[in-house]
Amino acid sequence: MRILFLVHTFNSLSQRLFVELSRDGHELSVEFDIHERISCEAVALFQPDLILAPFLKRAIPAQIWQQHFCLIVHPGPPGDRGPSALDWAILRGLPSWGVTVLQAEAQLDAGPVWASALFQMRAARKSSLYRREVTEAAVIAVREAIARVSAGSGPPPLRSENTGHGWQPLLEQAQRAVDWIADDTATVLRKIHSADGHPGLIDMLLDRPCRLFDAHAEQHLSGRPGALIARRHEAVCRATRDGAVWIGQLQWMGESPQSFKRPAVLALGALAKTLPEIQELGADAAPRGGDWEIRYEERGAIGYLHFDFYNGALSTAQCERLRRAFAQARARPTRVIVLMGGSDFWCNGMHLHCIEAADSPADSSWANINAIDDLARDILITDSHLTIAVLQGNAAAGGVCLALAADQVLADRGIVLNPHYRNMGNLHGSEYWSYLLPRRLGAAQAHRLMSERLPLGAAEAQALGLIDTLAEGEPGCLAALVERHALDLAQDEHFAQALINKRARRAADEQHCALADYRSAELAQMRMNFYGADPSYHIARHRFVYRTPHGWTPLHLALHRRVGFASGQRRANA
Repeated sequence: MRILFLVHTFNSLSQRLFVELSRDGHELSVEFDIHERISCEAVALFQPDLILAPFLKRAIPAQIWQQHFCLIVHPGPPGDRGPSALDWAILRGLPSWGVTVLQAEAQLDAGPVWASALFQMRAARKSSLYRREVTEAAVIAVREAIARVSAGSGPPPLRSENTGHGWQPLLEQAQRAVDWIADDTATVLRKIHSADGHPGLIDMLLDRPCRLFDAHAEQHLSGRPGALIARRHEAVCRATRDGAVWIGQLQWMGESPQSFKRPAVLALGALAKTLPEIQELGADAAPRGGDWEIRYEERGAIGYLHFDFYNGALSTAQCERLRRAFAQARARPTRVIVLMGGSDFWCNGMHLHCIEAADSPADSSWANINAIDDLARDILITDSHLTIAVLQGNAAAGGVCLALAADQVLADRGIVLNPHYRNMGNLHGSEYWSYLLPRRLGAAQAHRLMSERLPLGAAEAQALGLIDTLAEGEPGCLAALVERHALDLAQDEHFAQALINKRARRAADEQHCALADYRSAELAQMRMNFYGADPSYHIARHRFVYRTPHGWTPLHLALHRRVGFASGQRRANA
């Protein structure tokens, strides 16, 4: 089918559906919902069989849905309606939720239901549930709906598992406001989780209004409810009635021009230094308060290094901490180091919010890219262990190449990769990509990959050679695959020879072209991005951080707006 995606932004769900439906053989194009007239123009140009709206913030214009078949992806089960579906489910602590694919009609979320899929809820941020459970359910439901449309069978009869609550209004901030005196830790977490990603939970901190994000429970600290009682790395700890929570990110409100989300300690500035600091623990220490970002565990001859950074962004300070943790893991008497990343993201490269908040974004960018390069080099030159990168979640830009620094790459079947840098103001990129990508793909394929801007599915990445082993089957089977694969490597009778071969290959590659030379050439281009006359990178970063609305749809997404498409379509129709 010819399917037009009508979206507010090309978010993680839209990208996953784009990858899956492309794999199914559909012809796809994307249009951002900027203005009713522009959306109508896109429909006229592309002439789709179906319009799919995976992520919209307003209703599809009547003149579109009245003349064309439109399906809406709603993050709620059959019977649920309204703009805050997942927010309400988290706030109420519901055990299960779902996704519905329904036809656009005059009444919001009230059209015929073409497919749905349910899932079990977990205690997590809204953004995390959206990227994982909601996305997986949406893929199932959208495929089912498209199959019914293709077969001309019409929507199925209403199912009995109507678990929605009917029309639910926009969840107002007052309805999830935290009462620090009365609310226990679980309630505080649920309220902050329900707003995480967007819009954030509005609260007062030090007599100033702000939005809170990225909350985690603290098991050992306590204090006067509502008071800030500690800091650790980029997070601050705030006491609840029965314990405390860590706040990883916050955004001051009404502060211009600095009103954007950033790590809590960075946002608090000098005030954070007045808080007691929880010291960093060793890489082999048991997890405790504030240790959700980096933790290490050992099972036999295998060391598992987890790093779960908010939205996959890796700041200079986080790079340095992760390098220290990796060095400690490398010093252990193990054979295999498994780089687990996080459950939502492996890594997305530089921390653009921290860079935007710096006095000199150019200097901060330079420090950040060098810190990531240092980490990539440490992984690349490790000759005491075999290393495995495990992509449980999506990866983009420098995060993709950071994974390729490991000896092997394993991945979940549902991840999406964006290996390119160009969407960020034609950023050149570093992380030794000019060495790592040709080593795996060949020079020509590496050049094509870095020139394109479309998301890449896990199966497609494996076919190219970016991923070595893919977890097939149901979501959740990756953990068993990783454990089995790492154990096989560690127990292999030829392990010593594998290390010898690894050293020999690295030596041969170094003789051909030194890692320092790859890095120098990449950073020369990056310096131009950061300090040169072309401000494209700085403009793109600023728009990204401030969530500036799109003014147009990029041509790499809008197939229907490319030169020659319309005339070619008219000839085909004739």
